[in-house]
Amino acid sequence: MATATGVKKARVGLFRTVDGKNMLATFALVTTLFLLWGFCNGLIDVLNKHFQTTLHIDKFQSGFVQTANYVAYFLMAIPAGMLARKFGYKGGIITGLSLIALGALWFVSATQIGTYASFLTGLFILAAGLACLETIANPYTTVLGPAASGATRINIAQTFNGVGWVLGPIVGGYFIFGGANAANANTGLFAPYLGIAVVVLAMLAVFIFANVPDIQAEEEAKQSDAPRGKPLWRRAHFVLGVAAQFLYVAAQAGIFGFFINYVLENVNTTPAEAANWLGIAFAVFTVGRLFGSAAVSLMKPQIALALYSAINAVLCLAVMLGGSVGLAALFGTFFFMSIMFPTIFALGIHGLGDHTKLGSSIIVMSVVGGAIAPPLMGRIADVTSMRAGFLVPLACFVLVALYGAFWSKLEAKDAQGAVPSKQGG
Repeated sequence: MATATGVKKARVGLFRTVDGKNMLATFALVTTLFLLWGFCNGLIDVLNKHFQTTLHIDKFQSGFVQTANYVAYFLMAIPAGMLARKFGYKGGIITGLSLIALGALWFVSATQIGTYASFLTGLFILAAGLACLETIANPYTTVLGPAASGATRINIAQTFNGVGWVLGPIVGGYFIFGGANAANANTGLFAPYLGIAVVVLAMLAVFIFANVPDIQAEEEAKQSDAPRGKPLWRRAHFVLGVAAQFLYVAAQAGIFGFFINYVLENVNTTPAEAANWLGIAFAVFTVGRLFGSAAVSLMKPQIALALYSAINAVLCLAVMLGGSVGLAALFGTFFFMSIMFPTIFALGIHGLGDHTKLGSSIIVMSVVGGAIAPPLMGRIADVTSMRAGFLVPLACFVLVALYGAFWSKLEAKDAQGAVPSKQGG
């Protein structure tokens, strides 16, 4: 009986703020945003192979699908942070959902226009909305309860993001590759993106009337150890966190974007089946998030990050071998990528105090790494093979592992030079 009560208190405590408010309901609502942008991103990764076939482009050119996506993140991150500062988290979320709906509707019209530029434009607008949501929702989860459990909450929310990643390629594969003429036409893109527009408009209506309190500014003011005055660029754990996120997203975008190409080069199967395999890989990713949430609560997040990154570097080496070993290793990379984005995010914004919203925007900007790796991997694949392209994520994971290994020393050095805000500095 006492044990059950203790568990209940622990669960409630995970979402209880310092002033005693239970933010579980707000957290549950915000997790729907994670599900949404996971689905949209999972759907994007089906497009590379599809456009290679329907628009007769090579792997290098198809990599610009990810470029359009991540450049939008880069350009929108700071404006999204400014929106959050001026209008609160709710205003930023509403703006993000509006842009996603607009981008999805543009993409629907692009199925009739039929040019690569029109599709990339729709993806860019949609991704600008996703950038708003990520910039706002990720740090928001870290303040919906005790600061010490911020990494745990963001990993839980990112688990729902993983569910969206699973559904995206499965739904996309069904509509895009499933029809008799789908392999040679863009009409299969109509239904999924129209569906996104309808769902997002419904979510927009819910958030307009929902209670989404802007609690972070109050929390920052109460944290006696929150540093003030020290510029962000002088905080090594933050600056290198931005670099680590850049490298991680570069690796992620390359692996996600060319998964189908790798499978088709190594297994005798169809694009539709390969898309389903991608859905399975994202399921592995989601399972990794579940285990990862436990890992970062049982060990220091920075240690978990270093360990997972080092394992993925080894797995990328195995992927380059090809065959059944390479395919198994490819699925393994999804499991060990699972905790990296939210953990790097939480480590990067740790202790930023009044600078947290700006810091969050800059870390989201760092996902522009995803705009660079896919074309680079595509060029290597066009010249040699898809297997050789995995040199790019291998190098990225090695550097991310080093960030995790040295984070404690970096953060301790930053904390020594911080000016306490207790006296109003």
